[in-house]
Amino acid sequence: MSIFTYNGGAIIAMSGKNCIGIASDTRLGIQFQTVACDFQKVFKMSSKLFLGLAGLATDVQTLEKLLQFRMNLYELREERPMSPKAFAELLSNVLYEKRFGSYFVEPIVAGLNDDGAPFLVNM
Repeated sequence: MSIFTYNGGAIIAMSGKNCIGIASDTRLGIQFQTVACDFQKVFKMSSKLFLGLAGLATDVQTLEKLLQFRMNLYELREERPMSPKAFAELLSNVLYEKRFGSYFVEPIVAGLNDDGAPFLVNM
């Protein structure tokens, strides 16, 4: 059994003309046992940027808080909102930093660029 399937989860992101959509299930389970039906897996990082995290529940919560913290630091330093591409690079760097004791998550980033073009990336 893979640790990625221990808590389960499904996330989907899609794009249209100048729009994006992201959805997930809200079930938190331990293999075949349901623990909760209101576990958040999609997070609003900014007004035009969403993050979907499926995988081990503790890593989902930890990674979301860490990314929110790093995003706030970026916005304080740069004095501008983070673009979806920059956020995807930040996420990639955070995941690479923990490559030997990795986060067991499968992230999806969905956002709109400054020109309104959709941006989707899966890692």
